[in-house]
Amino acid sequence: MGARVARMFRNFNLENRVYREISKDKPQAAPRHAGNLAPPAASTEAETAVLIKQKNDPLLALLKSVYVDSTDPAAAAEASKEVSASKVASRRPLRFSLPGGQYGLTELTDVPEGKLTIAEALKALSSHQRQPGTWTGEKISQDYCLDPKDTKALLEFFIPFQVQIIPPKNATNAKQIKDS
Repeated sequence: MGARVARMFRNFNLENRVYREISKDKPQAAPRHAGNLAPPAASTEAETAVLIKQKNDPLLALLKSVYVDSTDPAAAAEASKEVSASKVASRRPLRFSLPGGQYGLTELTDVPEGKLTIAEALKALSSHQRQPGTWTGEKISQDYCLDPKDTKALLEFFIPFQVQIIPPKNATNAKQIKDS
């Protein structure tokens, strides 16, 4: 029923509105581009050829001011090989890895100096946590070729596997699971 009422208002006085819209002045179209230009004459082509062959002193001066420095690509390739060889020398063999391909580290054989794998970091941190007297920050930084400042920050701010058991407030009201 609501659609009937809406249709009645939509179609009210429709013819008068249509005639009013049709009788309005139409907007004028934009003027067209002038297309009646004369084609270039044969004499202008000859003049253009002469202009092309003449020297242009300002352009010649600009061209002389350009400096190009190029290098041999073969020499650049040799330099990159030297850099990659020096990177290989600054890598250390992997000290500890997780068995069974955990964390996707099975294909890793060496690590850059100053870096640790996840397995090595966990091993070093757990060793320090169990025996802080033996595994000091200096010993860990020497064993894993790390910066002592970074090792100190690692030991201070990264604490793995610290379990805290909070006892209940009232031991008498605490529910416990009984073995059956």
